[in-house]
Amino acid sequence: MTLRLLAALATLCAAVAQTPNPALLVLNKEGSLAIVDPSSGAVVGRVPTGEQPHEVVVSTDGKLAVTSNYGGPDGRTLSVIDIDARKEIHRVDLTPLRRPHGLFAAGGKIYFTAEFNKVVGRYDPATNQVDWVMGTGQAGTHMVQLDHDRLFTANIAGGSISILEQTGQNWNQTVIETGKGPEGFDISPDGRELWAANSGDGTIAIIDVAARKVKETVNVHTKRSNRLKFTPDGSTVLVSDLASGDLVVLDAATRKERKRINLGHDIAGILVTPDSARAYVAATGDNNVAVIDLKTLTVTKRLDTGKGPDGMAWLQR
Repeated sequence: MTLRLLAALATLCAAVAQTPNPALLVLNKEGSLAIVDPSSGAVVGRVPTGEQPHEVVVSTDGKLAVTSNYGGPDGRTLSVIDIDARKEIHRVDLTPLRRPHGLFAAGGKIYFTAEFNKVVGRYDPATNQVDWVMGTGQAGTHMVQLDHDRLFTANIAGGSISILEQTGQNWNQTVIETGKGPEGFDISPDGRELWAANSGDGTIAIIDVAARKVKETVNVHTKRSNRLKFTPDGSTVLVSDLASGDLVVLDAATRKERKRINLGHDIAGILVTPDSARAYVAATGDNNVAVIDLKTLTVTKRLDTGKGPDGMAWLQR
């Protein structure tokens, strides 16, 4: 084989292995992370994870993906994945913490929840260590988000949202009762409101973040709401209904329903592109991800990413 041919093959392999920019990362509960080219919808890479992963997040430097491995006998690990190398480089043992779920990346760290222990923790990829843990005392601490140096968590069984704030060396918690079974939640792009989808009673609790209280409760008639996401432009709120298979589209300003789109079975994870043009919604029970045009509110494509797609993340460098 000539040197020219070898060079050509090396170039071809490098092109095949190159990670798309942007890229859609889809976590499959079968135990894999799919790397998807959004322009074509093709899966360009797949990486094994721990057992029954539920959520995925991209590190702030864009190099790593971290998954919360919720399943197994106890569910106590995070998978740390080198995205470009397409391999798991660490399996973080969180013992004694169990049932890791929600994830959020900020300041070079990864924040996570441990549902069984009622805590929020923080993992440092640079040291490969968990460097902070705080209890909420609320049952079912599930999702987590950071905004303006405040941590927000949804506590499903506790029926509450927790706001955690640091003052000096101390952390303070404010617990806000919302409704039955708050699970998916999101903070409005302007930081003024937190919308929590109450999975047990078909409502959304709208919290005034500055006042730290529920200012409005909207009945959206969901049977088992799972995730809630604002579009980055702040105009629209999307709610996935796990039981009915509907994606409920709401006008953020009027709180009125714009459309209800049936996407199949076990509708779960939602990701909205930074330009607010498209939403990716996991139809976990049908083993595909629906692509929604947010201008026409129609399904434009279905992505076959693996068995049991759920959590997703957006990689843009």
